[in-house]
Amino acid sequence: MSTATLRIATRESPLAVWQAEHVQARLRAAHRDLEVTLLPMTTTGDQRLEGALSAVGGKGLFVKELEKALLDRRADLAVHSMKDVPAEQPEGLRLAVFLAGEDPRDAFVSNRYARLDDLPEGACVGTSSLRRQTQLRHLRPDLRIEVLRGNVGTRLRKLDDGQYDAILLACAGLIRLGLGDRIRQALPVDTFVPAVGQGVVGIECRQGDDATLRYLAALADPHSTARLAAERAFNAELGGSCQVPVAGHATLRADRIRLDGLIGAPDGAQVRDQIEGAVCDAADLGRTLAQRLLAAGGDALLARLAAN
Repeated sequence: MSTATLRIATRESPLAVWQAEHVQARLRAAHRDLEVTLLPMTTTGDQRLEGALSAVGGKGLFVKELEKALLDRRADLAVHSMKDVPAEQPEGLRLAVFLAGEDPRDAFVSNRYARLDDLPEGACVGTSSLRRQTQLRHLRPDLRIEVLRGNVGTRLRKLDDGQYDAILLACAGLIRLGLGDRIRQALPVDTFVPAVGQGVVGIECRQGDDATLRYLAALADPHSTARLAAERAFNAELGGSCQVPVAGHATLRADRIRLDGLIGAPDGAQVRDQIEGAVCDAADLGRTLAQRLLAAGGDALLARLAAN
């Protein structure tokens, strides 16, 4: 029997490599006749560390080079953290499957304080995410928020060097890297809404590549698939940009799905709501919630951000 080969395009950061190797191992376990190799790449988002992510092009900078490798046929699939993937995809590509998710919550990480509420007035918190900034300012307007870029290890070193009193990261990334003990508090979804797709690994490939799609089908997780249908429809209805403070997180129970959504502004102003319905209506629920938030004042918040 001949052996087929799939090439995975991945960023070179430790977390991205972990994700790619996880997909590699899953594919090899599911298909004994399959060889899977990695194509590590440095993306623009990894190289441009000079300012806030929103100011240099948003999270989409972490996926463009990987997508080009797919379109150029240097790779057969790309592995992404779904919170980094914009709502609109390049022509000729598709998100094929979503894997089972890890803890979707944001992590409060500090060497001195156990909880966000324990931070003293004026404490310095590091994050590069507009979504995290707006929710921090809404909950704790007394804090000083500073830009924090780099991979997980770099951010933790900056915290350990005393540059920040606390930092915010994704629980999923810390857990996957074996650093779950650094999480002092997993911020509750009810008060701190995660990013769209946070904690979920997605696999992208070329449209019409039926052979690759057949191999990938075994990795698809129905829970993540329903969750991402709601969250990404919500994000797409709001414009799909990674450069605005938008949060959306879906939870499932049996055949029901609830979506929490938020539109914010850098000063902490925000509108928030939730919607619930049947899992089979996940995408429609996402679009409906987006329209509800826009009508409740979210359109004004987005217009104010665009004007600045």
